[in-house]
Amino acid sequence: MHPTSSPIASASGEPFGGAPPGGPPTISDLARALRDGSTTATELLRRTLDTIAALDPLLNAFVTVDTAGAEAAARRADRELAGGADRGPLHGVPVAVKDIVPVAGLPSTMGSRHFTGRVAPDDAACVRLLRQAGAVVVGTTTTHEFAYGPTGDRSANGASRNPHDPARMSGGSSGGSATAVAAGMVPLAIGTDTGGSVRIPAALCGVAGFKPAYAAIPADGVFPLSRTLDHVGLLARTAQDCLTAYRALVPAGRSSRDGTARVGWLAAPASAGCDPQVARAARDALEAGIGPVGDVRTPPWDDRSTWDRLRAAFSAVQGCEAAAVHADRMAGDPGLFDPEVLARLQDAAAIPGWKYVSSMAARERFIAQTGALFGRYDVLALPTVPITAPRLGERTVQVDGAPARLRDVLLSLTSPWNLLGLPALSVPAAPVGGLPTGLQLVTRPGSEHLLFTTAASITASTSEHKRDD
Repeated sequence: MHPTSSPIASASGEPFGGAPPGGPPTISDLARALRDGSTTATELLRRTLDTIAALDPLLNAFVTVDTAGAEAAARRADRELAGGADRGPLHGVPVAVKDIVPVAGLPSTMGSRHFTGRVAPDDAACVRLLRQAGAVVVGTTTTHEFAYGPTGDRSANGASRNPHDPARMSGGSSGGSATAVAAGMVPLAIGTDTGGSVRIPAALCGVAGFKPAYAAIPADGVFPLSRTLDHVGLLARTAQDCLTAYRALVPAGRSSRDGTARVGWLAAPASAGCDPQVARAARDALEAGIGPVGDVRTPPWDDRSTWDRLRAAFSAVQGCEAAAVHADRMAGDPGLFDPEVLARLQDAAAIPGWKYVSSMAARERFIAQTGALFGRYDVLALPTVPITAPRLGERTVQVDGAPARLRDVLLSLTSPWNLLGLPALSVPAAPVGGLPTGLQLVTRPGSEHLLFTTAASITASTSEHKRDD
């Protein structure tokens, strides 16, 4: 995968306990160092906490840093490894968790004043899986309020900021998780993804973001935004790190199959457009790794209006389900919401019930049509986000010379795959104007290995290019 502009360096210069040439270490690097005795979980944590202390005042990635809890977990990981008890590749590795995913004993605010002072009584299911895998949970990361926004700059905790330019958005809603990984604070973070909330900040911050198939990583205990669209996902430096974590958390994800994928390129929808330089960066990254790919010409996916219908169905389903979650709060104490989030919820509450029902029926038709598409292709490729990171506070942007509403642009290429419940992986492509871009790979459930073998080819191509330079 392609390097982006250099994010802010840690004060120590050695995030996670010492970076090898080429950048911060991968999860595999850390696992090897823990087992060959060149570091300990306690030492990794100390350096992690130092990096957070140095960078977070500027970047605002974290809501809560659980120093005492993480130190106890790191000591336990060291004792277990010393005694021969090895829980796998995440054992002793520092991990951050989005502040919409409860971590027992820590504040759980969902980025909202509605939950000021609330402490989570229990871990969410995915956090329990992390602990069972031996991971050291460092703390919770900034989320767009109630995860209802792709910009990452509407939270009671303040805006998370992009490490490549702190005046720009991290993206959202898992912006704090992406920022923490991109800045070298942690090697892995948990996010949630309802319309792109893992992949959007991954692309804008220059890291990898993986949204598995619907319910692959359990969402039990996670505060809902849209119950039939919510996915728990992973953010890490590389696609391989995402795969390592996925295998550790999901037994069904442990397949190590290889395979050559039939890849089709999906053009951006006309309704949102795409910066030509961003589209070129994504396609170049793909073709440098696997060779030329053809455009998808399969009906109805060769019809740009299909994207508009997908977007309309997604918006109706997400809006109605979000309004149902927050109906009592909107009625009882609307002033505690961020005004922008409240306005979105009020608009969502006005969607008629018949539109929700018809959108759910359309969803089933789209799922069937996409199943037929995967008879011709194994992986669909497209940009993750049509633009680079906007400046904080922007709400209208120019895309290929035309003005567009920022929220629609950010969600345009990611939200269809939530509606369809498909696995999707965003990997870094070449920078545009010094800012990160992303390439998105999509497949059917059960073929996740093809996302990662395709990403591995892109990584190998990038490594070869670096050696040639």
